[in-house]
Amino acid sequence: MSQSATPTLGLRAPSGAAARATALTKIYGEGDTRVVALDDVSVEFGRGRFTAIMGPSGSGKSTLMHCIAGLDSFSGGYAYVGDTELSGLDDQQLTKLRREKVGFVFQSFNLLPTLNAIENITLPMDIAGRKPDQAWLDLIVATIGLSGRLAHRPSQLSGGQQQRVAVARALAGRPEIIFADEPTGNLDSRSGAEVLNFLRDSVRELGQTVVMVTHDPVAASYADRVVFLTDGRLTDDLAAPTPETVLDRMRHFDAADRTS
Repeated sequence: MSQSATPTLGLRAPSGAAARATALTKIYGEGDTRVVALDDVSVEFGRGRFTAIMGPSGSGKSTLMHCIAGLDSFSGGYAYVGDTELSGLDDQQLTKLRREKVGFVFQSFNLLPTLNAIENITLPMDIAGRKPDQAWLDLIVATIGLSGRLAHRPSQLSGGQQQRVAVARALAGRPEIIFADEPTGNLDSRSGAEVLNFLRDSVRELGQTVVMVTHDPVAASYADRVVFLTDGRLTDDLAAPTPETVLDRMRHFDAADRTS
């Protein structure tokens, strides 16, 4: 994973962190085309918490998530999922970690059109040859609020319902952490609220950990905490966000950009 860092094998992340970055750096290109997407970023994401990552376009928020989630390589520093440091893992080990410890939700729902809702939810476990924990699966189905729609295929579900199925799929394997990249980006406000409530309920009622990248202050207000990136650097950290406090921070960054 890491091209310039030489990690010490056996490094442990704090027990309270579901994921963590330490001095994380990501650089694209060289010379005149060199772009620093992440610049010495250190941040922790606590277990059982809902954290939003925000920042202007090009700030590095999605890059940070992808590096910590093991979806992208990084140039220096360290990234952890639970107690596992990623730069020491080969491709096979990374695949196993993503399959067993990480859940993903993206802007596009990525549901298979030929499978119904419950088949889409259990698909990753079916591929891995694992049987679902039926009690846990029943709890997720109850939380998702679509018990009467589980036999329906994606084309028979609304956008909000499809995204709730995608979130349930991410939860079904009981991962240590779920990474959500603009999960409401393709949804109207009502459907987006359904998905955000479901994500928040998964944290508060099921003990899940969620890290969400978003550009929407209203979406960010569902989180317990918002961290802000600007030009690849961590620039602010806001607890108990509201749409108004998030907007205020974003206006501050815009003003700073205009005067710099």
